Amino acid sequence: MEKIIEIKNMSFKYDKDFILKNINLDVFRGDFLGIVGSNGAGKSTLIKLILGQLKPNSGRLNLFGSPAWSCKKIGRVGYVAQVGLSRGMDFPATVGEIVMLNMYREIGMFRFPKKEHVEAVKRALDTVGMLDYINRSFSDLSGGQQQRVIIAKAIVNQPEVLILDEPTSGIDHQSEEILYQLLDRLNKEENITILMISHDLNKIKVHSNRLIELDSFEKEVN
Repeated sequence: MEKIIEIKNMSFKYDKDFILKNINLDVFRGDFLGIVGSNGAGKSTLIKLILGQLKPNSGRLNLFGSPAWSCKKIGRVGYVAQVGLSRGMDFPATVGEIVMLNMYREIGMFRFPKKEHVEAVKRALDTVGMLDYINRSFSDLSGGQQQRVIIAKAIVNQPEVLILDEPTSGIDHQSEEILYQLLDRLNKEENITILMISHDLNKIKVHSNRLIELDSFEKEVN
């Protein structure tokens, strides 16, 4: 199996005290990895390290075979933050415009999107079941609908890995079920490797093929 992420004896601290210490983890292509742990255990910090936003104090963290903080293939990773664009957004932007934001590198600064960019946005919205809302104002959507649009934004560039930081936070039960069905489909049908932080052990246990508790990271939860 192809190893997407390799973490060996990695430790990280912001100041004096280590947030993560001697972490070991391998993530393989096709995994749906659930990450659980208590508040302050370093779950979001781990994600920032994988995304190359932080650099370990010691040990190794490779993404696609290269150190994550200098990986040139970071564009192959989609990311849905815990609290981000889908929270408290009230400026006038359509669903299509929100998803298009993630294509600025391809489009270029101060240039208009081409036909292929528009088609990519439509495909991403169709994948998450939100194509009919492409011209709707993002702020008019429910929390669950907004979260699906944010996932469309994360997958519009067809990433190989999708990382989500508690994406079910603040949405109702029905929207949560729809979201999990979407993630299952992306994982199984699109072969997208998924890493998802969750506070709901029972729920994530059902959908992930592997489950890691950060408080005792070397041990997988059965």
